[in-house]
Amino acid sequence: MARTAAALHILVKTKDECLALKQQLDKGANFQQLAKRHSLCPSKKRGGDLGEFRKGDMVKPFDDAVFKGEELVVLGPVKTKFGYHLIKVLYKN
Repeated sequence: MARTAAALHILVKTKDECLALKQQLDKGANFQQLAKRHSLCPSKKRGGDLGEFRKGDMVKPFDDAVFKGEELVVLGPVKTKFGYHLIKVLYKN
């Protein structure tokens, strides 16, 4: 099982906003551009790039989605105490 991963994410306040962004992504919108424009996380400056992190570093719902989900597919909405996330796993090791 993977112990590290790298991912991009977009964090927003509402599930509806999250679903609307996912629709845009499904139609071919650029994940990193949407992150820069809409995400509430400081990672938005890097297009939502969280870099590499270890299993257990993130809050449980986020961690579960990353380590159980597929790579290069937009996962979400994933609800955490911070809001709603769309997550794109770049790789897992």
